[in-house]
Amino acid sequence: SAGAIVLMDNTWATPLLFRPFDHGVDVVVEAATKYIGGHADVMLGVIAVSTEEQFQRIKYTANAMGNCPGPDDCYLGLRGLRTLSVRLERHQKNAITVAAWLKSRPEVDRVLYPALEDDPGYDLWKRDFSGASGLFGIILNDVSREAVAAMLDGLEFFAMGASWGGYESLIIPNEPANVRSATEWTAAGPGLRLHIGLEDPDDLIGDLDKGFDRLTAA
Repeated sequence: SAGAIVLMDNTWATPLLFRPFDHGVDVVVEAATKYIGGHADVMLGVIAVSTEEQFQRIKYTANAMGNCPGPDDCYLGLRGLRTLSVRLERHQKNAITVAAWLKSRPEVDRVLYPALEDDPGYDLWKRDFSGASGLFGIILNDVSREAVAAMLDGLEFFAMGASWGGYESLIIPNEPANVRSATEWTAAGPGLRLHIGLEDPDDLIGDLDKGFDRLTAA
């Protein structure tokens, strides 16, 4: 009503799991490098707009800045779109399995994943989204950095990496307190961001189980 343009990053959900324009969003950006590409082998971005006027402004700016993805990159993005729906189904199934197991671990204080029924954001997620992707976070109980390093360094199926959305599972430590500005971060311990890939979830759980053994022994 105030005339503000609403911009949203929809990378986590992709267009298949959340429809931003149906919820009043004007401009949607996505890192197509992630789920749309799906194989960790391309760098692409997407901007989608709801009006012709916005499209012309984006087109002018892109031309002025010389933005132009390569044809091979576009091919890889189109390739990924062909399997996006089946990959997301597997990502969600695996992520829910692993997240539910993590909730039972004494080393874990919280699991941050809206697809879990007891998550504070579950009702909003259920109302607006048609599914969940494979990215979520956990908060560990208060442990040392050395213990976290011992856990992560020996993982076999989880690589250390920042660019999630491919077929493989990733894990990376994070400290939201360092970047929070609007609210204070008061978690019990360090955070871990996990991307659950397309592997057998039993293999992933076994890998994390051994990691927790190293964490508690450190």
